[in-house]
Amino acid sequence: MTDQTLMNSDEQIALFSLAPDAAAVAGDYLAHLQGGRRASGKTIEAYGRDIAQFGKFLQGYLGKAAGLDELAALRPVDFRAFLAARRKEGDGPRTIARKLSSLRGLYRWLARRHGIDNPALSALSGPRIAQALPHPLSPREARKALDAASGGDEHRPPWVAARDVAVLALLYGCGLRISEALSLTLEQARPLAGDKADMLRVTGKGGKERLVPVLPAVRQALREYIRLCPFELKGDEAVFRGVRGGSLSPRVIQLLTARLRGALGLPESATPHALRHSFATHLLAAGGDLRTIQELLGHASLSTTQIYTQVDTASLLAQYRKAHPRA
Repeated sequence: MTDQTLMNSDEQIALFSLAPDAAAVAGDYLAHLQGGRRASGKTIEAYGRDIAQFGKFLQGYLGKAAGLDELAALRPVDFRAFLAARRKEGDGPRTIARKLSSLRGLYRWLARRHGIDNPALSALSGPRIAQALPHPLSPREARKALDAASGGDEHRPPWVAARDVAVLALLYGCGLRISEALSLTLEQARPLAGDKADMLRVTGKGGKERLVPVLPAVRQALREYIRLCPFELKGDEAVFRGVRGGSLSPRVIQLLTARLRGALGLPESATPHALRHSFATHLLAAGGDLRTIQELLGHASLSTTQIYTQVDTASLLAQYRKAHPRA
């Protein structure tokens, strides 16, 4: 589903459960997301699944596969019926909100490229979603996790321990997403490991690049891993390897943090992504500028980064209530 441009018309009709003209437009829209908008594969897959569910719903709702004329004639009550059906199937508020976003994107494409304007969607409001605060580790917990990852284990070769430390150091020391850390190539890592650079160029969501400063401790961890790695590392290939020599799976790092949680008594929220949250929260607590943190994290919108101000305030209030004699 992530490469819609390779689908023929019959495959599009079967996938989207729409009439041929509407199915072709849906395929073109997802191809636009992939090529023009450079959306991630997961985003394209999710949007394609949403449109396919919408098409299947309309097929039963209207008694036939919907074409462009039917899409243009839909009323607010028709869209509400689809969303209600998805709620009945167990979709939560966030999923419902994404499906609404998928449909709005499709209809914007219809209006822009095919002159089909349906104002019905503008009459709908998405579900209210409670904003969940990130759960960062404390500085002490983060240090304990990195120290424990480097600890001795007779069943774990030294190069594996060095690899695990290097990955966790990139998550906490540079604020990388796990996918960004594991896609790091030798060409990117070698200058850092050799003390020839102190900035890392990261390719994030949507293919967007950003520069992230690298601390000496992170450079040292990369240097040690590259020195000990038993496999031949090539410049344009992922630098982090699994025990059989292939690219390291995120699941390995997820299992590592699960073991660290058990060994160190860390909360269930202590995941690889929590180290990225910790990076942002600890920078903010130390006086870091919100706009700078946004750039370091690769957030498209400042509003996404502002959630860390709530975490910092919540931590301050917790300490106040704990310490004040009249709290």
